[in-house]
Amino acid sequence: MVSPRDVIAVDMERAYATLSRTAEMKSRDEMMIVMSWKGMEVTVYAQGKIMFHPLDDRDTAVSYANELLSVII
Repeated sequence: MVSPRDVIAVDMERAYATLSRTAEMKSRDEMMIVMSWKGMEVTVYAQGKIMFHPLDDRDTAVSYANELLSVII
């Protein structure tokens, strides 16, 4: 799981609308969005945390998180 350094609040409605253009959306509620993206299951949390499964490489996870956050915040 990747956590942002700064405290952020993700607008989940906006994030869903944006991410659904490039990912297969699986589920969502006010606290998280679950989607398939780049062959992984990705969970985006309202606090800006992002979990990638399966992904064990920290540097890649940080890079992917920055890529996603750049389009949703």
